[in-house]
Amino acid sequence: MKTRSSATLSQKLREELLKTLQVRFEANMHRHRGLAWAQVQARLEAKPEKLQSLAEMERTGGEPDVVGHDKTTGEYIFYDCSAESPKGRRSLCYDRQALDARKENKPKGNAAEMADAMGIELLTEEQYRDLQKVEEFDIKTSSWIKTPAKVRQLGGALFCDRRFDTVFVYHNGAESYYAARGFRGVLRV
Repeated sequence: MKTRSSATLSQKLREELLKTLQVRFEANMHRHRGLAWAQVQARLEAKPEKLQSLAEMERTGGEPDVVGHDKTTGEYIFYDCSAESPKGRRSLCYDRQALDARKENKPKGNAAEMADAMGIELLTEEQYRDLQKVEEFDIKTSSWIKTPAKVRQLGGALFCDRRFDTVFVYHNGAESYYAARGFRGVLRV
């Protein structure tokens, strides 16, 4: 994967991405009531490095969409809004330390470094719960979330899902990985 600093989108890919984002934005107005696409697009066009991050979110199956607007900074907040944890970001352990700790059957990578390479951040528990108030996500999958340092220092990591119309937060060894567990990201533009 190209890093956010070394990759740029061609004009054609930029236009295709903006069109995809616009169609998703307009089809899901319940996620961002009161916001207008024209302002979001203007902000995106002024931040090409953020477009690259959104392209990576899209490429890996995240279906990014606007879920908020920070009136203080003017930033639009994008979350992965795919129904299930993004397919291109599953079967990952939590971070580099966890990956290095595995002696055999290592996964292809880890969530923390992949998010960093994409220029996004893992959702916090609060962000994950806020996303679930918009609509239901991760009914069949689960997603790693940003884990507090104390939990991580003890070898654990946190993940969430939605079952029985309830959002659950669980723990696991950070080195664990499953085909149905990925991660969701947030990007502020």
